[in-house]
Amino acid sequence: MARPPLRSGIIGTGFMGRVHTRAVRSTGGIVVAYAGRDLERTREAAQEENVPLALTADELVAHPDVDIVHICTPNAQHLPLALAAIAAGKHVVCEKPLALTAEDALLLESAARDAFVVTAVPFIYRFYPTVREARARITATGERIWLAHGHYLQDWLSDQSTYNWRVTDEGSRAFADIGVHWCDLFEFTTGHRIERLLAQKSRLHETRHSDDGEVPVSTEDGVTMMFQTDRGATGSVVISQATPGRKNRLWLSLDGETRSYAFDQENPNDLWVGATHDASILPKGLETLHHDAARAYVTVPSGHPQGYQDCFSLFMRDVHATIEGRPVDGLPTFSDGVRAARLTEAVIASSDSGQWVDVAPVREPESSAA
Repeated sequence: MARPPLRSGIIGTGFMGRVHTRAVRSTGGIVVAYAGRDLERTREAAQEENVPLALTADELVAHPDVDIVHICTPNAQHLPLALAAIAAGKHVVCEKPLALTAEDALLLESAARDAFVVTAVPFIYRFYPTVREARARITATGERIWLAHGHYLQDWLSDQSTYNWRVTDEGSRAFADIGVHWCDLFEFTTGHRIERLLAQKSRLHETRHSDDGEVPVSTEDGVTMMFQTDRGATGSVVISQATPGRKNRLWLSLDGETRSYAFDQENPNDLWVGATHDASILPKGLETLHHDAARAYVTVPSGHPQGYQDCFSLFMRDVHATIEGRPVDGLPTFSDGVRAARLTEAVIASSDSGQWVDVAPVREPESSAA
């Protein structure tokens, strides 16, 4: 017999909430409820997206028809909402950062483990078929990656007149928001773990114009980072949310002994593969990708592009499969959210001290039932 569709409730009805809505529906799930800070705006969003219920966050978490709670709210709300959802026995998909500190992120991981609920954090760039192909090739050949470099550049905060709640948030902004994506993609593709790093935060604008006037900025616009890994590689990355003309330029380059690989998120359907005797562009397609691990993430014929929303749909497909007890490979969970928080704390500490900093390992969470 066919399983009944999984039912999602989404807290936060902005851009990310709509992305989650489309991803849930693409995998056969149902969005039964929206929740937001302003009930009238929540009702309007629910009507626009044909979602039956407009609720408060507490009502959504407690609702018996919600199997999965999606948290797409400002960062400071992630911890209490995720804890409430876990306590209610719901599976949780939480946008990153999972929490404002690594210890709070670890608390969430521990609570979820004790409650036996499925968790996920949308590190969705893992879900491009070309990324899966690079990962499979490096794993299959044992290619020794000795150098990694790249950047993640956006421009949406280039103008001083652009204001967003993130600019006065606690801790890190640019690295916590997009730098962790680059690091996750590097570690996922290679199997390396960043052990030590030297980072410097930078800021384009010391103040920004808001509706309330001039507001001092507390978070960084950019980060420059060098690092060493547990497998002997070194690397560097530049992160920026204020690079004019760059919309979402996540570029990852991996140098091996015999092959190098490069992935560009603004051109994600091609994987660059280099060797001393040739270089080639490998297009996404069932007939061009060599490994089943990559082919399983091809959803449209060759010549038809797959993009950001498609990655979200594949991510949600794997979330649903995990809940239903079917095996998947590489679903990013709260453990990966803890990892991102550890890296963020190391970047802040290094930038503050001007010194190399060891990245705290992600220890096994202690059971709260112990």
